[in-house]
Amino acid sequence: MDLDLSSLINATTIALLISLIPLCLFLFGLSKFAHSKNKEAPIAKGAWPILGHLPIFSGKQPPHRVLGPLADKFGPIFTIKLGSKHALILNNWEIAKECFTTHDMVVSSRPKLISTEHLAYGGAVFGFGPYGPYWRELRKIVTLEILTNRRIVQQQHVRVSEVQTSIKELFYVWSSKTNESHSSNYVLVDLKQWFTHLTFNMVLRIAVGKRYFGAKTIVEEAQRSVKALKEIMRLFGVITVGDVIPCLKWFDFGGHMKAMDEASKEMDEILGEWLKEHRHKRTLSEKVDDQDQDIMDVLLSLLDGTSMEGFDCDTIIKATILVCIYLLLRFCMIKII
Repeated sequence: MDLDLSSLINATTIALLISLIPLCLFLFGLSKFAHSKNKEAPIAKGAWPILGHLPIFSGKQPPHRVLGPLADKFGPIFTIKLGSKHALILNNWEIAKECFTTHDMVVSSRPKLISTEHLAYGGAVFGFGPYGPYWRELRKIVTLEILTNRRIVQQQHVRVSEVQTSIKELFYVWSSKTNESHSSNYVLVDLKQWFTHLTFNMVLRIAVGKRYFGAKTIVEEAQRSVKALKEIMRLFGVITVGDVIPCLKWFDFGGHMKAMDEASKEMDEILGEWLKEHRHKRTLSEKVDDQDQDIMDVLLSLLDGTSMEGFDCDTIIKATILVCIYLLLRFCMIKII
């Protein structure tokens, strides 16, 4: 009888303890939620269901003009909802400095966007890829071997020769026009196009040793390359419906994913042709002098035959060349024709 009573008491105690576990977990989760909630930046009011704050960007005002009044209302740091995604908005240089110095590991990565998947070789383009071993290794190669002060000095002759050549071509246009007509010594020149051609020649010579544009003709290969680069750069700035509402990704509203696949295929073929030409030149000639090396030559000497984090050598080189051209053109503040 005593044994039965003792067993009953033990069973009751165990059952009571088991029943208290969900309550403890609930209270722990509630306290953790409250603690984390206190640390979250305030969320701006006015979010729509599902769409979040996306409708406020539908007007003609640029994003910083739209966010200005929100910053005045919610302070130097707040959050907005872009569909199912949350975006942290900083409007204070001290907070921004802290984010990119003290807490730089937290903000070093990049969101996995549809454009990254379709245009950036699935993350091989390190400027758009996520933070990790591959990103760190490529950043080290680019900062130590490609975009360095030494490399800029070595490529100075490219910039000088392109400026001189472009000025000579302008003189050729002027002299040919004045010989045809003696009524005026003036010739109209589209300086926007002239600077675009000059910068594009300069960037491509530094990147892949190509010079496409001249005073007489614009070859078909140049038009093809410019069109592909223009479309790639445009699509990199597109935010698709699937980026903010992932469940709608496969509907491809606006046909952006299809356009990205077509542009990526075209650009990949062009990059592949450039890479094939460089490999062919390397087999025909001896080692290229450092001063005459373009970026693709440097990458071939460093990466040929290697692979990193599942990406083969050709993919890494093409992806890195693409982002270098993109960065150089952006640095020159050029709008590709």
